[in-house]
Amino acid sequence: MKTFDDIGVQIPNIYLPKAGTDLGKWAVIACDQFTSEPEYWHKVEQIVGDSASTLHLTLPEVYLEAEDEPERIKKIQASMLSVLERGILEAREGMVYVERTVGGHTRRGLMLALDLDHYDYTKGSSSLIRATEGTIVERLPPRMKIREGALLEFPHILVLIDDVERTVIEPLQAASASMEKLYDFELMLGSGHLAGYHVGPALEDGVLAALRSLAQPQVFADKYGVADRPVLLFAMGDGNHSLATAKAIWEKVKLTVDRADWEAHPARYALVEIENVHDEALAFEPIHRVLFGLKQDFLPALRAHFGANFHYTPVADAAEMTQRVDGAEAARQVIGLIGGGQAFGLIEIDNPSSNLPVGTIQAFLDAFLKAGGAEKIDYVHGADVTTRLGGQAGNAGIYLPGMHKSDLFKTVILDGALPRKTFSMGEAHEKRFYMEARKIG
Repeated sequence: MKTFDDIGVQIPNIYLPKAGTDLGKWAVIACDQFTSEPEYWHKVEQIVGDSASTLHLTLPEVYLEAEDEPERIKKIQASMLSVLERGILEAREGMVYVERTVGGHTRRGLMLALDLDHYDYTKGSSSLIRATEGTIVERLPPRMKIREGALLEFPHILVLIDDVERTVIEPLQAASASMEKLYDFELMLGSGHLAGYHVGPALEDGVLAALRSLAQPQVFADKYGVADRPVLLFAMGDGNHSLATAKAIWEKVKLTVDRADWEAHPARYALVEIENVHDEALAFEPIHRVLFGLKQDFLPALRAHFGANFHYTPVADAAEMTQRVDGAEAARQVIGLIGGGQAFGLIEIDNPSSNLPVGTIQAFLDAFLKAGGAEKIDYVHGADVTTRLGGQAGNAGIYLPGMHKSDLFKTVILDGALPRKTFSMGEAHEKRFYMEARKIG
């Protein structure tokens, strides 16, 4: 396997199912989706049955911290050994060009491995690969239990590059007709179509040269109007906690391995899909909040927290709420509220503590939960899910506006990581499906 330390990239051996595998059952959506909708995962189980599937090789987070979690993890690790012993997976060295079509739009990406020694998820990081939002360190240990002892990784990690000239991924699209097609099939439950192509040596060289150009300090400084700032080449899109889990494990492994063996160690790298933030099919969607099991009155808690800066206005329905939140002017931050003892309303904040509404409301929610104001919080996609779950008795939904994707890189460079769960790359059903694997054990 070839490694390129200057840009933090490895050309990996990628494992794919052998010919004859039912790929429509093999590929399932990222484990961190539909976490408050177990009915989705029940449908997946019915579709898959006993067929070879990444459902048996990953842990949907709807089951995270369930009573049978330890047994599920043991079963996952045994299933990984089984698929390797039965020859279900076959390895190919090289990057994979990926096309994901859903909702009439095709998003393009590239599978490669990133060097975790170039990644730092801590606050104030200046590494080549950076988190774009706050990492919740407390969320890592249960994920580390799954990865530790695993033979394979199945990534749902999406990492962004800021390639306005479209020099890295888009040339692969132009050449795809002459590339070897590795897979081409329909995804389950209305999630669109997935195709993958092997990237040969000549195209590989072009990708590496284009990434090196983006990573040139002077190119970086001119693009963002900054001087003497470390280069940011790869910014996290989705799956930040998965990459942070891999990083945390690598830091532990380092302590047990001779430094001379670090470069070749599989734990040093993580398989990801990179995408261009300028891809027209790539949409940034807000991530909304739902509080479950309210134990305190919600509006009085909001008034007490924000004081004279807080204003609440009831509205007629969900449509009016979303329209007014999405069309709000910058002078006052506007956030939608569903439930919480009300029907639909607008939370308006003057003199906010954060540049983004999500940061302002998250500071309140953290304090509210710490004080025992609700049993738990979940982070959900889509106005319909937020409205349905938030409107249930004892719950509250928080509907948030989105941010423009073109602002991402410069904001992270100048201000550091965004508030956690600020944005999502698409709706839940558009998320990455587990398809490719890399051997890590």
